[in-house]
Amino acid sequence: MITLLVIAKEPLPGRVKTRLTPPFSPEQAAILAEASLSDTLRAVAETPATRRVLVLDGRPGPWLPPGFDVVPQCTGGLDARLADAFAHCAGPALLIGMDTPQVTPELLTVDFAGCDAYFGPAEDGGFWALGLARPEPALLRGVPMSTPETGAVQRERLVAAGLRVRDLPRLRDVDTAADARAVAALAPHGTFAARLADCTAAGAR
Repeated sequence: MITLLVIAKEPLPGRVKTRLTPPFSPEQAAILAEASLSDTLRAVAETPATRRVLVLDGRPGPWLPPGFDVVPQCTGGLDARLADAFAHCAGPALLIGMDTPQVTPELLTVDFAGCDAYFGPAEDGGFWALGLARPEPALLRGVPMSTPETGAVQRERLVAAGLRVRDLPRLRDVDTAADARAVAALAPHGTFAARLADCTAAGAR
């Protein structure tokens, strides 16, 4: 069994999903961010794990289901914050973000037998998941984040360390309105798809 980590921001207007504005308002972007986080946490809650941890920038809200430990994000760049998240783990761990509400328990159920790391590439060149059989924060520190090469650099870092890497399916992050529509179509029955429909209808009025 493993530790499942979700790194996230509190869904507050103006602080999350700013690339959705426009066409959505900051308030609508926060609604969509909360829905994305809710769907993600629900999938994690339904995945077998020894421990589930929300690594949070901000304060938990009613969107947090039971069964999660909450730890604050450290200061610094995203590479430092991801590294610190793994530093809280003593055994195998899989970390994901809040930007892939289409994620399922099946995708998150991983087995480290025969491999040392899992890597989930994102369509924008980043990564949506990273799993380590033996968490080593140094594997993340110094990786340039939020660039088209982030995923390639991170995966190469794992390979260069001699780890046997198993790849997960490539997923699309929700960053733009086009991303939101595409992801909602992949998970049409989720909270994210419902909130997107609400926000789109409100904008059309």
